[in-house]
Amino acid sequence: MTDTTASPKARGKKRAISFEWLGVAPFIVFAIMFLILPTLYLIGAAFVDQQGNFTLDNIWGLGTPQIVAAYWISIRISAASAFIGALIGFAMALALIRGRLPGGVRSTVMTFSGVASNFAGVPLAFAFISTLGRLGLVTIILKTVFGFDIYKAGFNLLSFWGLTITYLYFQIPLMILIIAPAVDGLKKEWSEAAQTLGASPWQFWRYVGLPILWPSFLGTLSLLFANAFGAIATAYALTGSSLNIVPILLYAQIRGDALQNPGLGAALALGMIVITGFANVIYLVIASRAERWMK
Repeated sequence: MTDTTASPKARGKKRAISFEWLGVAPFIVFAIMFLILPTLYLIGAAFVDQQGNFTLDNIWGLGTPQIVAAYWISIRISAASAFIGALIGFAMALALIRGRLPGGVRSTVMTFSGVASNFAGVPLAFAFISTLGRLGLVTIILKTVFGFDIYKAGFNLLSFWGLTITYLYFQIPLMILIIAPAVDGLKKEWSEAAQTLGASPWQFWRYVGLPILWPSFLGTLSLLFANAFGAIATAYALTGSSLNIVPILLYAQIRGDALQNPGLGAALALGMIVITGFANVIYLVIASRAERWMK
């Protein structure tokens, strides 16, 4: 049964177009043009051969040794940088928020984290070459002052661990920024109640603090993995083609058709979308559950 008691003025307000959507219109347009449409194009191109016919050969082509090796090293670098960055960032966030450091230290580190988490590409690669390259500042100091040559010891900046260490520069600050609100959500009353009941600080963190923060930690870990897996500018500027990770292989395909098959390049990009999308979905699911738990 419809409500006939509502005034015409009230019904007019319900039908009025909200101009608040204009505020998010640029984001919607940007997402459609540079995210949704290119993704749909890549999905379609991954299942089309050079004659325009439907095929699954491009998907099966992802099983070639070169592409499998590229995916494997990309997954390893992303996982290593995400795990190490998550541990260090989590420890730093605990020290900043739950520790007894001066208040100015927290604001300084948080501000730096906001800048460093977005510092990547050619400037970051140049900074690490100038620092840890064969003629880098730290390399020369270690060699001349302490007599230790890191390159003779087996380190190489243009390698798995070199790129992983470089990624840590923006992975650790990103971890601090994301995990800090969850650490802030730990109420002091919980630790005080645990002390009243005779629990030690170790027991509080083992049975209360860490179980509460665990979902947030796992979600952020997944986000860090996706962040590293899709990075291209830093890896290409630092290693060029010496390290065959998926973004560099895809970049070479876009520039010069290195795979000699545009459809295979689209399938390669589709694989990256699936992996990063899966990691982001894990983050969103775990983050939503963590927020409900903190409330």
